[in-house]
Amino acid sequence: MTRLSNDPARFAEQALDGFAAAHPGLVRRVSGGVVRAAAPAPGRVAVVVGGGSGHYPAFAGLVGDGLAHGAAVGNVFASPSARQVRSVARAASGGGGILLAYGNYAGDVLNFTAARVHLEAEGVDCRAVAVTDDLASAPAEQADRRRGIAGGLVVFKVAAAAADRGLDLDEVERIARLANARTRSFGVALTGCTLPGAAAPLFAVPGGRMAVGLGIHGEPGIDERDRPSADGLAELLVDTVLAELPAGIDAPAGQRAAVLLNGLGSVKYEELFVVYRRVAELLAAAGVQVVAPAVGELVTSFEMAGVSLTVCWLTDELVPLWCAPADAPGFRRGLSATAAAPPAPVLAEEAEEPVPPASPASRAAGRRLLGALVAARDAVDAHADELGRIDALAGDGDHGIGMSRGVNAAVSAAVAAVAAGAGVGTALTRAGDAWADAGGGTSGALWGVALRGAAVALGDDREPTAARVTGAVSRALADVTRVGGAAVGDKTLVDAFAPFAATLADRVQAGQPVAAAWREAAAVADVAARATADLVPRVGRARPLAHRSVGAPDAGAVSLALILAAVADAATAPTREEETAR
Repeated sequence: MTRLSNDPARFAEQALDGFAAAHPGLVRRVSGGVVRAAAPAPGRVAVVVGGGSGHYPAFAGLVGDGLAHGAAVGNVFASPSARQVRSVARAASGGGGILLAYGNYAGDVLNFTAARVHLEAEGVDCRAVAVTDDLASAPAEQADRRRGIAGGLVVFKVAAAAADRGLDLDEVERIARLANARTRSFGVALTGCTLPGAAAPLFAVPGGRMAVGLGIHGEPGIDERDRPSADGLAELLVDTVLAELPAGIDAPAGQRAAVLLNGLGSVKYEELFVVYRRVAELLAAAGVQVVAPAVGELVTSFEMAGVSLTVCWLTDELVPLWCAPADAPGFRRGLSATAAAPPAPVLAEEAEEPVPPASPASRAAGRRLLGALVAARDAVDAHADELGRIDALAGDGDHGIGMSRGVNAAVSAAVAAVAAGAGVGTALTRAGDAWADAGGGTSGALWGVALRGAAVALGDDREPTAARVTGAVSRALADVTRVGGAAVGDKTLVDAFAPFAATLADRVQAGQPVAAAWREAAAVADVAARATADLVPRVGRARPLAHRSVGAPDAGAVSLALILAAVADAATAPTREEETAR
């Protein structure tokens, strides 16, 4: 919802004032909208776009060099009036004629048509193109009734580039119509959107569902279905857009296309990139040559969580116009945009080093390690939400997610290493590297350091005796404290790790078997982890908000204690070989 406003009735006007003030070198405010900051080029065609507010960067954000010469902007989700369109068109005009371009909505058609009639009565050569790219809004045989959504950006871009090259109005209009005829879009909404001052969204989507065939004015879509994964959504979008090809194109293979993956307001860029990754794969598999793709918020609908895919099937004429430089507040393209995208790079996995030789005893220990790591994974996954809740008290709440990613990656890496005949040292090294890579953040780095330290102490050529196991734990603790810079009392995992290592060494030295000693030491670590609730953080991310974490234990210490206890249980469980022997 829109949280920052004054009078909802003046929201659009005030937003436009602020937009112009924020971009004085690119646009200037005029009655009804904005135009390019520079004076119109004499004798050139002016491309004037427009529509309601609430869609930024459409429409005002698309004014600038290489894009629209002006934008008429109406109230929220409402067409600009004919007077506003006329005012902007006059301010943008260089005397070479005006092309009006807008989405095919009843209010826009009515007001832009009225403005065109009035301008023509004044002797201005004026044409109009209504964008009709939305596949969901009408069948192919009624394409002239379709709505305009994100595909309008392609139409505006190529028309403006043609105008800036000095083409006359007939040619600019023809190019705009050509681009429109070859553009197809389809989108989905995961939530509705709320107008400034309104108490509820225009429509709601049930949890786990999505509205299919969205509009950009809060329309609820033409259908509803279960929400898929990011890859599943990419497949739906691509399949739908490729199912209807423009006249003259029999198959997508070998065709060049401008591709836009558009976020409607609340789907963030990283999510869009996850979806586009699969979109690009599917288009490549279909033989489509993607030209200068655009991924981001291009035509929005306030805070609607939605995504749309646009494909414009380019001709030799349209390619350079789509790739031409542009400098508008909401869309920039530099000279580096290429007429044809280079082949997608093949990202080869880093070559895995061969597994070094290992003694039979060390390989056997590597197999036992797998059981310990699996037990750690299960414990972390079972408590990930709680670990995140604890972390959120003075951090960003990602500890559970990060630990889960890290330990799952460690298991996979260790499984592969052991299958290749690795000893316990190599298996631990690869598990630690995988944990650090996948877990990320401080915890990922420290667990990677800990497992690598233990690996160095154990090696691949010796039996991991009780003394070597305690030595490996001590080495891991020393490396963690050296790299992390924390000490006992700082409210970190060291507060649980240090008493664990000390207790383990003491019990082993007293003659206890490793498994029994580990279990006792894990219990000590659990008590120490709980006791961190009384501590004030002195290092790390929690330090600036130290007071918020008092009364709650440190998430890193808790997760360490969970893992140590799970490993103790795994150590007393029979191995697969022992089960078979029974």
